Order: sequence, then C-alpha cells, then structure tokens
Amino acid sequence: MSLYIPSMARRQLLRGAASLAGLALAPAAIGGAVLAAPSLADNPFSLGVASGEPTANGVVLWTRLAPKPLQPDGGMPPEPVAVRWEIAEDQAMRKLVRSGKALAAPNAGHSVHVEVAGLKAGREYWYRFTAAGAQSPVGRTRTAPARGAQVDRLRLCFASCQKYEAGFYSAHAHMVEEAPDLILFLGDYIYEGAPGSKGAVRLHANPEPKDVAGYRVRYASYKTDPLLQAAHAVAPWMVTWDDHEVSNDYGGDHDQDGVSGETFLRRRAAAYQAYYEHMPLRRRTIPVGPDMLLYRRLDWGTLAQIQVVDDRQYRDGKPCQPPGPPHRGKLIGDCEERRDPARSILGQTQEAWLMDSLATSKAQWNLLAQQTLFSELQLGDPASQATRAYSSDGWDGYPASRARILRQWREAKVSNPIALGGDIHAFAAADLCEASDGPAVGAEFVGGSISSLGGGEGAYAAKNPHIKLYDGAVRGYGRVDLTPKDSRVTFRAVENALVPTSPIRDLASFALENGVPGVHRI
Repeated sequence: MSLYIPSMARRQLLRGAASLAGLALAPAAIGGAVLAAPSLADNPFSLGVASGEPTANGVVLWTRLAPKPLQPDGGMPPEPVAVRWEIAEDQAMRKLVRSGKALAAPNAGHSVHVEVAGLKAGREYWYRFTAAGAQSPVGRTRTAPARGAQVDRLRLCFASCQKYEAGFYSAHAHMVEEAPDLILFLGDYIYEGAPGSKGAVRLHANPEPKDVAGYRVRYASYKTDPLLQAAHAVAPWMVTWDDHEVSNDYGGDHDQDGVSGETFLRRRAAAYQAYYEHMPLRRRTIPVGPDMLLYRRLDWGTLAQIQVVDDRQYRDGKPCQPPGPPHRGKLIGDCEERRDPARSILGQTQEAWLMDSLATSKAQWNLLAQQTLFSELQLGDPASQATRAYSSDGWDGYPASRARILRQWREAKVSNPIALGGDIHAFAAADLCEASDGPAVGAEFVGGSISSLGGGEGAYAAKNPHIKLYDGAVRGYGRVDLTPKDSRVTFRAVENALVPTSPIRDLASFALENGVPGVHRI
C-alpha cells in the first residue's frame, strides 16, 4: 500500500520535514545503552495502558513511560529502557500465554507498541507492563474472530471530539460499563488550541503545540484523565484522526490560515509523530515525516468489515473560496469547483483502496469509519439555489467523492453499508441516497461528542428530509450491536458533561434490518 505523493518537489519537501521532525520511531533491538531498572521517583505508567488493531491471532499493546507526564520528555532519562510485557487468559494474570521485552526509546517518547501474535481467535485476554520496578494497571483486550468464522454478535462503541477544557469524560465511564468488543475513536482526540478560560470547566497548562515536545505534553494532559484511561483499558481501539490532532480545519499540506509548504509540514510531521506515540497502532503506520499511512480495514469474521479512512491528509483544497487572504470560515455557497468530479477528500490512492475493499468485502455488515457527517447538509434554504449553503470542511466540499462511494455501494452490491462519523458535536442519523428523491442505499450515524460543545441546530433535519435526527444539545457516544439477523444503533447521551460524573440515558435507538437499507427509529 503506497502513499500518494504527487511530485518530486513534494518528495524533497517531505524528506526535509522528516529529518527536521525526528524520523526514527521504529523500535531498536534491545541492547547497547539500555536502562533495565532506572531510578524513577514517580509511577512511570501515569498515562495508563491501551490495546488496539486486533487481528484473529494478535493485538497491539501500548503504554508510554512518563513519571512526570507534563514535561516534554515525560520525566524520563535520555536513554532507552527495557519494558516487560505479559498477556494472559485471566484477569489475575496467572495463565500467561505470551510475554517478552520491548524497548521504550527516547526518540519515540519512551512509548511502547508491542505487536503480539500467536493468540487464539475471538477471545478475551488481559495484559500488563513492568518497568523500573513498577507495574502497570491490567488492561482487557480481545482478538478478532477467525477469517470466515460465523459470528453471533459484535458490540462496538464509537466516539469523537473530547476537548479537555469543554467538559468531563463521564461518557467514557459509561462506555466502560458497556463492555464493548471494540471502540472506534473517529477524530479530535486532542484539541491543539492555546489554553483559554472562556467556557472552560477545567484547564490544561501547555501552550498551543507546534513541535513534538508540545504535542507530547498536550496528549499527556488528556491521557492523565482516569476515565479516558479506563476506556482504553476495557477494549481494543481502532482510531483515526480529524483536524485538531494537527491544526483546526487543516487539509492536505496547508492550514486554515494559508500556512503551507515546509512550515506547515514541519508541524504536521510533529503532530503525526506524537499521534503515533500515543495510540495503539502497528509499526506499519509509523510516520515518515509528515506522511502517515492510517487507512486500513478490520474483518470481524463474516459478520462485519470496518473500513477506516483518513479524510485529512490527502484531500484537495477547499472549494469556492473568495479571492484575497485565506478565508477561515467554513460556510460556502455552491460553485462549479465544488462539484468538480476530479476533486477528492480521500485522494486517488486511498479512494481506489476503498473501492477495492468494498468490491471484495464478503461481510454481512460494512461500516465506513470516517471523521464527520457523510450526508449532504444544506445549511441555507434548500428551496432557493441562491441561498443554499454548505460546509467546505467535510464531504459537502467534495460531493463527487461521496457520490462515487454511494455508487460503489450500489453497483458492487455491498451488504448493509453504514457510515459512522463524528466531528459535528451532534448526534445525527440519516438515510444515504444517491439522489435527493431516490431510495436509501445505506444508513449513517454520527455519535455526538464526548465533551466538545456547540453542535448546530435541530432544525437542520427539517431542511434536509434524509436526515432523520439531528441533536446538538447533548454529549455522548454511539453504541452499535450487530447480529446476523438484524442490528441496533443506540445514541447514549450524558445528562451534563459539565460535571465530573453524570448519569446517562438512551437518546434514540435505530433498528437495522439485514438487507433493508436506511434508518428506522424504534
């Protein structure tokens, strides 16, 4: 799988940015200057543990050593440190099935990514780490079912948008109670802006990050939250990013202020490195400067395939922009450029990969895990061509990309396609149609936000008949329960994300009947 690099000039730019950002993230062999048991006054596992990327015979185990997490180096010495890992069939860690040592190196922020193999398919495991005389909490994970296996059920939760200052993470506490098989996090894991007290219920201290050290501290600020740590420790995660992991509304090689070229790519390289350091990802995703291969798929026996995409890194520029200095606003009218069939939000290579994945999938349920609202959302008056308005920052800025996916769903007879999304700080459910008056070819669900506020108007549904629910007044997450016969999507809304703990309720539930596309509220 190769990345789309359009020109020799860009290759040279990437090489320069890579060397400036600190490229060497690959784990080195254990040996040389390794501190087997350094003297650390504080707990090196302050950021918790996590797992991710399950396969039928393995999973990724993650931690990062950081006894002083809010320091750029985590309070670690500038040498690599040996970390022991163990995985067991029981929570008490008595029935060990695999163990070994990994290297926590300073050039990777002393993060550890262990790719465990040789496990049994479709079962639970527990794991932990030991380093510097300290032992980590025990995490729960699970492997995917065997390829071609008949699977009775899959429970997954999906979430996004957890601005630290905007609210508390009680949604994560309730997610833990769901005991999901899998968690999908669909972007805006961190917010990169400078700390500010306006509307804040809690504050972090570090300034807006522009380099690896700054992004490390920002991730640590978030990951010290015990409820977020608990959600990571309860199930394997599959992750993708949106914009705030780098810079608000960035796309491709430029940000919302028009900063581009080497200056922006330096920042993107730093942000991508810190993202890898803090997520349970496989080595094949290690960033090469400002490039990182994040799109991939996960098969869950014959029951489901999840296609995880990246709609930030490869997208074409925003359409319909006024002349003059960069326009920071998202709202645009219609224009010929917006409808250009050559434009893509995924880039040519990723889009071709997705089309092949859809054409070859044998799964009963096909979930497109992407960052934002996939449906068209007219923000102006849909009856008036002159006053129609769209957001340029999502799929509405690239309708040809969306149309090609919808067409592929129909032409390839993709079984039960569903789009899952985040970003908009609202719960939304919609029929996905190729034409405004055409039949549904799929369904869409956007699972609110963990804590980020300001999700638009419920009146949007009245202007967009294919949107069956739009609620930006509450926070929470989505739960998906898949079975061979039928499935259900439930929106779970916390009563008040502005308090440290909050009760939760079912906001809405939707039935998905096998072979019948569209949204059916129950």
